[in-house]
Amino acid sequence: MLKALVVALGLVATPALAAPVKVVATFSILGDMVAEVGGERVSVTTLVGPDGDAHVFQPSPGDARAVAAADLIVENGLGLEGWMERLAEASGYKGRVAVVSEGVKPRTMVEEEGGTPETITDPHAWQDLGNGERYVANIAAALSAADPAGAATYAANAAAYTEKLKAEDAKVRAAMAALPADRRRIITTHDAFGYFAAAYGLEILAPEGISTDSEASAAGIARLIEQIRETKVPAVFLENVTDPRMMQEIAKETGARIGGTLYSDALSDAKGPAPTYIDMFENNVAQLAAALGS
Repeated sequence: MLKALVVALGLVATPALAAPVKVVATFSILGDMVAEVGGERVSVTTLVGPDGDAHVFQPSPGDARAVAAADLIVENGLGLEGWMERLAEASGYKGRVAVVSEGVKPRTMVEEEGGTPETITDPHAWQDLGNGERYVANIAAALSAADPAGAATYAANAAAYTEKLKAEDAKVRAAMAALPADRRRIITTHDAFGYFAAAYGLEILAPEGISTDSEASAAGIARLIEQIRETKVPAVFLENVTDPRMMQEIAKETGARIGGTLYSDALSDAKGPAPTYIDMFENNVAQLAAALGS
């Protein structure tokens, strides 16, 4: 009788987990997404933490132990985590790996390193919130495969989170559309914002290539300075994962304004302005609007 009453009232809960699903996310943005979709059913370990740089990350023995104990690895793919395959092999991990950029249309660009042009894939797909929605769907599918009993919970969490991402996407589009057309050009430390630029209507120049591990040449910086002077780029922006000195020198040489810090490859810590994926966009758009709006 009591069971029938519980069912009639719709009080049947999602089956409880004996222990949370242990997920290793490669960097902080993915860790935040996994936490949003997984909720209390997951325990997330993030390898590259707040303000960390996944391009140059060097795993530790502790990271190998975390991977070995994981039920699921969540990585970006698109060539970002060149160290992940070696880490998984060294740890002996044989479990599930979710590449959350699957289904995203990747951008390519030409990078000149050592004077030789090379077409490479841009891994920073999360900088377009539409791609972020694809990431969320892939995370929900991976968690459901690892923990079928929680599939309904993951689907519900993913749906609610996706609505938040759609709302943020609309806010970003409105803010960028409100900027004067002739001021929608910026300089950033490395090419992390190509997807953002394509989605939201900016032109982005950068002295370095895709990876922060590459160094801009003196000739490349000189060309960039000349381009800034010719096109009257209004602002240069620092990134939380890179050394600010080069951008400060470029600003000094060109008279362009330093527009603040953008979060590209990593979130801030909990006390910073970008502790979540959505907060990252809120911060970046506010910085862009303040520097480019007048």
